[in-house]
Amino acid sequence: MALFLFRRMARVATPLLLWPRPCMAPPLCYPSLPSAALIGASCRTKKTWPVTFNPDDLRKRLTPLQYHVTQERGTEGAFRGEFTDHKDEGVYTCVVCHAPLFKSGTKFDSGSGWPSFSDLLKEDSVSVSDDFSYGMHRVEVTCNQCGSHLGHLFDDGPRPTRKRYCINSASLAFQKPMDGQEPKDSPASDATPSSSKSDL
Repeated sequence: MALFLFRRMARVATPLLLWPRPCMAPPLCYPSLPSAALIGASCRTKKTWPVTFNPDDLRKRLTPLQYHVTQERGTEGAFRGEFTDHKDEGVYTCVVCHAPLFKSGTKFDSGSGWPSFSDLLKEDSVSVSDDFSYGMHRVEVTCNQCGSHLGHLFDDGPRPTRKRYCINSASLAFQKPMDGQEPKDSPASDATPSSSKSDL
């Protein structure tokens, strides 16, 4: 409901109308979400990444949407991603460095329009940090190897974890199992190991 305030200017009471600020949070975003430090995953406010990539090389290798999402913290449209309804068995990896992130068995339909996972393949697969963009609090999820933006973490997932890793399809690649072997945790061929790591 709009609030009316009155201010006196030149001895005349002038009504000042303050409209409610529109909510920019998606339907499944909860402002009561705990801070990243309480989620139980790897958490850093400033992170140096084990592998880095030349931005020009990434622009050549990735699609414009993949680059925007992973390097510029963008978001793809809901229900438009390649892996939203993907049901094959295998492992979802980082599209930038190919580090394994999620098993297909933890993927579930959250109704949000983005691929959702209830757990990580390994505890240190991702880093999380507080994100206060757009006037709301969320927990950002990034690849723990290269720092690419993946999506956000919410606390409304299924039991037993209660976690929902809401991930952009543009941040992911998919690898089918080969002879029962899980993909190795190795960086992409054009990666450069960081000797002097830079803060992001």
